[in-house]
Amino acid sequence: MKKSIFIAASLLLVSSSTFAAKMAMPADAPASYEAECASCHMAYPPALLNEQSWKNVMSGLSKHFGTDASADAKTQTEITSWLVKNAATRQKYSETAPENRITKTSWFIRKHDEVRADVWRRASIKSPANCGACHIDAAKGIFSENNIKIPAK
Repeated sequence: MKKSIFIAASLLLVSSSTFAAKMAMPADAPASYEAECASCHMAYPPALLNEQSWKNVMSGLSKHFGTDASADAKTQTEITSWLVKNAATRQKYSETAPENRITKTSWFIRKHDEVRADVWRRASIKSPANCGACHIDAAKGIFSENNIKIPAK
């Protein structure tokens, strides 16, 4: 009996850390998401933010982190609908992002608390929002701690 409980608990721990490491890009991503969003930054997997956060991001595209990222109404509706449909649902990731920034969420801060401020400023990284600088498979939505390579400079 104790062995069964241990195995069940171990599987639960492994599966929850696997979820945290893998937030795969849904296969039904509209071409407009790649064209509009990934033209300036990584196409973030929708599971990195909750529904309300994505609505907030998409409703403020004219002032998108210092840039006018406006899209036509049809494209904006298409991307917003897809992001909301695939948004984070687990409580761990469900807080509304402060300032609409993934990097300001408590889970992001907790996962990156050992990264010193000078590391974020390295020319090869530039900011905490540049996931692909350290997470080798970030574009695939894989953020495993076993697959990180922090650039030296």
